Formats: sequence, structure tokens, C-alpha cells
Amino acid sequence: MSAADPPRRNEEAVHHFVERMAMAFAEVGFPRMAARVLFTVMSADDPLTAAEIGERLDVSAAAVSGAVRYLTQFGMLVREPVKGSRRDRYRLPDNPWYEGTITKTGIYKNLIDLADGGVDALNGRGTVAGERVSEMRDFFIFVQEEIDSLGERWRARRAATGHGRHPADR
Repeated sequence: MSAADPPRRNEEAVHHFVERMAMAFAEVGFPRMAARVLFTVMSADDPLTAAEIGERLDVSAAAVSGAVRYLTQFGMLVREPVKGSRRDRYRLPDNPWYEGTITKTGIYKNLIDLADGGVDALNGRGTVAGERVSEMRDFFIFVQEEIDSLGERWRARRAATGHGRHPADR
């Protein structure tokens, strides 16, 4: 191996990493196949086609199709067409996947809006149920504000530690 050759990957260790992370995500309610696909793509240096993902995971095209549909819907994977082909390649978004999943889905905004409607339907905070829903709404507002603040702090730390730059640029 010359100095220009990249270091060789331990494919067995990579496979174990993918499977352990998928199991950890599945334990907290994330779809297991989607987690397997996510971490397979994450552990690849270049974008992968669905066939390449299926080959690495030893699963059917249908299993990969459902998983990439789920992941692209939540902004966790980006689909790019392969020029001159009907195939697509999948990669992680340019921004970190963890930031994209929390901030792009708008889940807390939706919950806040729904809770507002519930507070109105329950005649405000003047009832036990109205107070309960109002507190839930206020909790979601708090969580959204904290996530926004956490995202700002993470972006600063990410820049300070050099994450997000290609290894050759460091």
C-alpha cells in the first residue's frame, strides 16, 4: 500500500457498527430497516444506489425502497438521479443528519398548532382539561426553543472542531 492509498476498511466491523446502531435506534421506536439503511449510507464514503444498499445489507429491493422513502420524507437522506440512468443514488444531506431531522420536520410547530386548537376547543385555561392541554403546548414551545438554541450551540462547536469539512480539507 502506497502513501496515496486510503486505509482499508474493516468491513466486518463496519457491518457490526451498522447493525448495532440500527438496533439502538429500533429500541427507541425508529423503524429498524430504515435505521439499517441510514447507517449503511452514513458509513459509505460515496452515495449508494438502492441496489448497493441492498447488497451491503443482504436485503430485497422492496425493503430498501420502503426505507429510503421513509428517510427521504424526513430529510435524513437525499436522493440524486444517476445521469443517463433510471437509478438514483442516496447520500446524507449536506447538513448533519441529526440537525436536519429535528429542525426540518416541523414536528413541534405542528404539535404547538394542534395544542393551540385544543386549548381553544376547551375554552382556554379555565378548565382542568384546558389547563392540561395549555401546559402541553407550553412544553412543546419550550422544547422547540431549546432545540433551536441547542442547534446554534452545536453549529458553533461543529465549526470549532472541524466537523463537516472533507477530511482532505483539514
